[in-house]
Amino acid sequence: MGDLTKKFWNDDPISLLRVGPCFRLSEVDPGSTPGFEGVDKRNADEALAEGAGVLSTLQEKLFAGSKFGDTRRVLLVLQALDTAGKGGIVRHVVGSVDPQGIRLYAFKAPTEEERAHDFLWRVRRRLPDAGLIGVFDRSHYEDVLIARVRSLAPPAELEARYGQIREFEQQLADEGTTIVKVMLQIGSADQKARLMERLDRPDKHWKYNPGDVDERMRWDDYQEAYQLALERTSTPTAPWFVVPAEKKWYARLAVQRLLIGALEGLRLEWPPAAFDVAAEKARLAAT
Repeated sequence: MGDLTKKFWNDDPISLLRVGPCFRLSEVDPGSTPGFEGVDKRNADEALAEGAGVLSTLQEKLFAGSKFGDTRRVLLVLQALDTAGKGGIVRHVVGSVDPQGIRLYAFKAPTEEERAHDFLWRVRRRLPDAGLIGVFDRSHYEDVLIARVRSLAPPAELEARYGQIREFEQQLADEGTTIVKVMLQIGSADQKARLMERLDRPDKHWKYNPGDVDERMRWDDYQEAYQLALERTSTPTAPWFVVPAEKKWYARLAVQRLLIGALEGLRLEWPPAAFDVAAEKARLAAT
């Protein structure tokens, strides 16, 4: 663990939140805060602020390296049921770094053109370039989640997609992409309260979709679909992390830590100057 992690965590969430062989989604407590040593939101705010500086520096190193031939990049995949807080992660975690180094894409229902291709076609077109942190708000996993719940594809095709996803993500890793896959987990009662808040507040009406209630009625089906996706596609190359998200501050802090860990694992360095620094100082001083 780095100095920042040691200061605020009693154990590294990277290991605590990783989906392993015996993982069961039903055993995750959505209101828990695994590994966090702080006891209140004030401590979490302090940790998030300090982490923002660390994340920003790492992102800048990644971006700078790409200007000198480093082809590595990072992809953050965010999956969750409605109201779980993906938007908050984007604003409060990803939003703390230079926007020039970010490529965000929110996947909606596929267009007619996208449906004419294989399900990974539209995903390949949105992958981050070298030096960037890509963020997928929903992703190719919709094609084994909502597709399973709504029976949008035959069972045999759904089974084949798990293998295609594993191969796709392995290819990305082989080409220099570090993948961080996060599922934000909330409970049914908490989702109901968050949806009700959107109805109670006029400033939140724009976020409410009547279709969310229809999807909510399939809660158990979605839990089963997520369990299958997590256990079939969490690999050493591209592991899943399930983040309890009922405490929004914890979810933001945990995802920030996962991103920092991924970037630290790249052992990034500032690229060396491609010119004579002393000579340039002398030239500049003479102007």
